[in-house]
Formats: sequence, C-alpha cells, structure tokens
Amino acid sequence: MFRAIWNYIQRTVSPRHFYDIGGQWLPWLWLAAGLLLGVGTVWSLGVAPADYQQGNSYRIIFIHVPAASIAMGGYVLMAACGLISLVWKVKTAEMVARSVAAIGAWFCFIALFTGAIWGKPTWGTYWVWDARLTSMLILLFLYFGVIALYSAYENAASAGKAAAILSLVGVVNLPIIKYSVDWWNTLHQGSTFRITERPTMPPEMYLPLLVMLLGFYAFFGACLIARTRNEILQRERRSQWVREIVQAEAGGAR
Repeated sequence: MFRAIWNYIQRTVSPRHFYDIGGQWLPWLWLAAGLLLGVGTVWSLGVAPADYQQGNSYRIIFIHVPAASIAMGGYVLMAACGLISLVWKVKTAEMVARSVAAIGAWFCFIALFTGAIWGKPTWGTYWVWDARLTSMLILLFLYFGVIALYSAYENAASAGKAAAILSLVGVVNLPIIKYSVDWWNTLHQGSTFRITERPTMPPEMYLPLLVMLLGFYAFFGACLIARTRNEILQRERRSQWVREIVQAEAGGAR
C-alpha cells in the first residue's frame, strides 16, 4: 500500500504534471499578487499613520519584512526540495530548488538593502555588525553558494546533489536569524508578528503589512512556478510532450 501511494505521489510531481498544474495556477497567482500589492501599497503609503517615534521612515517595513520572510521561507523550501531530491530522486524537487535559489537570493538582497535604508535614520548608519544583520548576510552568501554549485558541474545530477547538501547544512543559520534578537543584545527590533502573542503594532499598521506579506508570497509563488516551468522545458526539451508544446506555441504565433 505504501509503495502504491508513493508511486502515485511520484506521478503527481512529475515534470509534465507540474508544468500543467503550474500553468493553471500561474494567472491566478499573478492576479492575486497584483491586487494584494496594489491595495497594500496604497494602504501602507497613503492610509497607514506615521509612527510616533520614526515618523514616515518606518514605512520601509512594508517591503523589508515581507522580503525577509520570503528569504527565510524560500530557503526552507529550497532545503526541503533538496532533501526530497537526495532521498527520493524526484527530479521536479531539484528543479524547484534550483528556481528558489535565484529568487530567494533576490529577496534576501532586497531585505538587506531596505534594512540598510531603514537603519540610516533609525541607527544613524547603514550597517552595523548586528547579529540579525550578519546572519542575514550569511544567508545571502548561502544562496550564492547554492547558485554557484548549480553552475559548477556540467552534470545536472551532480550539481543538484552538491547544492542540496549545502542548502541542508545552511539550515542551521535560520534559527540564528529568527532568534538572534532574543539570544543577544542587538540593535534590531524584535519580531512584528508572533504566533502566540498579539502583534506589537496597532491594527492600522499591521493589517496593511499583512496584506503586503500575502502579496509578496503570491508574487513569489508566481515567480517560482514560472521559473520552474522554464526549467522543466529546458531539462525535458528532448521529451515528446515538450516538443508538442513548442510546436503548438510556434503554430499559434503564426
């Protein structure tokens, strides 16, 4: 019974099935991302009140927090897909992990960049070797390392294995990022959202932040599916079903 269930799962996550299902989800994710980010941007910049201490400079939080959340969440997804590809040899998982690496690196960079902009009026400097900032910089380097490993091998299987191992090793950095403000005396403020506690911000501030967070995740999901579908076409280009898709699209373009 277990083998039958696992065989079904493997068929479900086949590259062709992922390509077809991803194509169905993609327009809805783009639509959700556009609506949520549009509403969230207007709400956060034009409606939400200024902070009583930081004034309007705090508004960078509406980009900084979602980007940092996706940078960490994306790394967890990349490591999980790496583990699946190592243990169960699922090709689609390796393709998703490869796609997450590039997208996650961009979000990690955005988090660091917006944090530096926010730090100047708040701390008086763009950068300090704070525990949260330093561990976040290490996360960016881990992303770069995974991307480099994917490009360092001509054999895709060897590249995927090496990148998966590095991504799994790098998971130990995530608790450091998460709990650095609790473990050490840092300049970085604590978490805005906690599962077991009420948000530290008033509703008129954290509600638009929540909308932006959902919008960023919808955008991340759309980018991930689009990039993975391109990766599938590249890797499966010799398959008959890919040739049929290319021929159909070429015929439709005439």
